Amino acid sequence: MGLRKRSSKKDDTGVVVGLDLDPGHIAAAEVTANGSIRVSKGAVMTLRPGILRDGEIGDAAALTEALREMWAEHGFGQRVRLGLANQRIVVRTLDLPPLEDEKALAAAVRVEAPDHIPMPMDEAILDFQSLGIVDSPSGPRTRVVVVAVRREMVDRYTDAVRAAGLKVEGIDLSAFALVRALARESATGGGILYISVSGLTNVAVASGGHVLFTRAAAGGLDAMVHTLADRRSLTLEHAAQWLSHVGMTTPLDELEGDAEVVAAARAVLDEGVHQLADTVRNSLNFYRMQEASATVERAVLAGPGSAIDGFAEALSESLRMPVEAASVVVDGEGDASRLTVAAGLAVESV
Repeated sequence: MGLRKRSSKKDDTGVVVGLDLDPGHIAAAEVTANGSIRVSKGAVMTLRPGILRDGEIGDAAALTEALREMWAEHGFGQRVRLGLANQRIVVRTLDLPPLEDEKALAAAVRVEAPDHIPMPMDEAILDFQSLGIVDSPSGPRTRVVVVAVRREMVDRYTDAVRAAGLKVEGIDLSAFALVRALARESATGGGILYISVSGLTNVAVASGGHVLFTRAAAGGLDAMVHTLADRRSLTLEHAAQWLSHVGMTTPLDELEGDAEVVAAARAVLDEGVHQLADTVRNSLNFYRMQEASATVERAVLAGPGSAIDGFAEALSESLRMPVEAASVVVDGEGDASRLTVAAGLAVESV
């Protein structure tokens, strides 16, 4: 699924760079895909607070400058596909008459969507993906996942990226890219929960590689970093390093460093996991209220939160379901946990 696409014709290089714009960092990835995705070239740059806030652009000029700097340093190609994660993005699953013709299905979506999308259709960019014919209490129906994003928000992103000299080949939801990069098969045909913990917390439910639901929420790992920095008067960089150093499994008295900072870091992680679990449960409860929701039996954890020792296990205990930490494969050096979404954006299919 892509919210906006240019012509499918490729240039001489054929390379599209996945560009993940997270409140805490920007990540770019070129990949190879042959049944699975591997990052052949990737880079991550930390963003100062305020450039992006909760998936919205706070300082477009600063974002443009950061992209120029990153491209000048790493020499990526100019063609990019952007990922969006925002609390105002709407995703709904609809059951429509059993239609297989693409034009007829698109017309049916346009008729039905306004009753389910809480935004004016003339202000929205709408896209959908068919999940095929399913059996329902009303008989055979075509099930579709519909995505709606405010046009104004998309335009702000594309304007900032183009001002950096880049060509926007497409725009997709970060959740769709996350699932493409890490798609797992369910043994029972149920849904799998994907959780990306970064500057935002991005939650998705997928089945058979198709995203059925997604929701973005504030309060990811960056919130934990800011909390520790405030409590112990640390720089954000040092606070992030302390959280990674302390983790959630090693006994505190066995960890090197200032005992008070170590204890504060562990406390922030404990609090953060409980708050994250509450966020995920709220999203799951909302999803489960939708018709034809899939049973969710396990979770996959991604993003920089997944790289913290014991984080997945602690989240598993709080959610009372298996949680597996995962990231994309990176050839050579690179922060795999921060490159996963960018890698999924670099391709439209695996």
